[in-house]
Amino acid sequence: METDFKKNELSVQIGNKQILSIALPITLAILIPQLNLLINSIFLGHLSREALGNAGVTGVFYLIFAVAGHGLNSAMQSVFSGYAGNDKPELFKIVLAQGIRISLQLAFFFMLFTWIFAPLILKSVADPLSYPQEMSFLSIRISGLPFLFLFQMGNAFLISSLNSRLLIIGFVCEALINILFDYLLIFGKFGFPQMGFNGAALASVIAECSGMIAVFCVIHFSGLKKKFSLLSTFAFNKEISKKVIRIAFPLILQFIISLTTWLVFFLLIETRGPVEKAISNTMRNVFGLAGIFIWAFAGTCNNMVANLIGQGKQDWVIPTVKRISLWSLGACVLIVILLNIQPLFFFSLFGQDQTFMEIGVPVIRMVSLGMIFMSVSNVWLNAVTGTGKTKISLGIEIITISLYLIYTLYFMKYNYISLAMAWSNEFVYWTSILFLTSGYIFSKRWQKNTNNSE
Repeated sequence: METDFKKNELSVQIGNKQILSIALPITLAILIPQLNLLINSIFLGHLSREALGNAGVTGVFYLIFAVAGHGLNSAMQSVFSGYAGNDKPELFKIVLAQGIRISLQLAFFFMLFTWIFAPLILKSVADPLSYPQEMSFLSIRISGLPFLFLFQMGNAFLISSLNSRLLIIGFVCEALINILFDYLLIFGKFGFPQMGFNGAALASVIAECSGMIAVFCVIHFSGLKKKFSLLSTFAFNKEISKKVIRIAFPLILQFIISLTTWLVFFLLIETRGPVEKAISNTMRNVFGLAGIFIWAFAGTCNNMVANLIGQGKQDWVIPTVKRISLWSLGACVLIVILLNIQPLFFFSLFGQDQTFMEIGVPVIRMVSLGMIFMSVSNVWLNAVTGTGKTKISLGIEIITISLYLIYTLYFMKYNYISLAMAWSNEFVYWTSILFLTSGYIFSKRWQKNTNNSE
């Protein structure tokens, strides 16, 4: 028997209270794994500088496939939210089932690709001394993809059904497991094998599995499974699968292109020496810490835009995106100020010497500038995603990545000035994104044939 729903109980309203009710739980949920990644890097930094540096290349390689799952997750949020805004929650069970089917197929494809082709790719471009350690790490790390993708599917449902407050349970579980097994497996404590760099990979796989189990336990024990009749069928639904793939494919391709370019950047950094390589890996942690609010408000924007369009309230979209942008900017500025007050303290966490800190401080200043522009740009980019016009967001990505690559190659290969100047490419990337995405949203061309709930 289908559960009765109160009419419009899943429809969002424009306003600060609505924005924060979605964004703050997502923020807390994102904060936990980012702190986890920071602690992971701290462990590796105390293991050796080489391990800290190698974590940058392997981490970005893995992120290429992880963000492909995030692309699918964003598409799922858009579809879920469209049906929520259109007051069709009875379709949630079908959407989730198709998302699980697609995510598992995608995960296993990426695993096979990594095991077969990654050795050929990395061997030809990576530092020969680092390659064996990096490849060994990846062969273990990639096994966590199915768990990660299913974890993301559960989270997409919780956000779109306006239950983002429940996200933190799965993330806390994942983070605690990761930190515990990082300590046990990297250093070989309490009878566990001392696996070093590979210990971090295995710990992450175990953590992603625990996160997946936790999120579906939350869905079950909170009563949401029964309320929406979730996981009652996994039968193939051609119409909804086609809709998810239509929205997801450009996003997946967009994220893969973006992170592949970042991998190229990190491989170019490898040629500059171990200190530069290690510093650049710590910059990933800066993006993680300063980005917790950015990604939370960006995800909120995706959800609210899709929901408003589902309600037929297209005129509310631009005012909503503006308001979310201001919240994202303010939160990012606060985090960036805190990071820049005592950058030496931040770098000291990784157990490195004075040279590391001296080179790193100008880099963190430059990255901070890029993050401020990212805080607004990412919201507008997710506004485009929320409209369902993911081919447009892919086209914008291709243009901006082209500019990014030209700039990066010039200042990394042909006219290298400093590591800080090399990292100014983030400023170029995000300002280009902001210009193109805001221009598209303000043009209102997305209103033509826009219906996420059709």
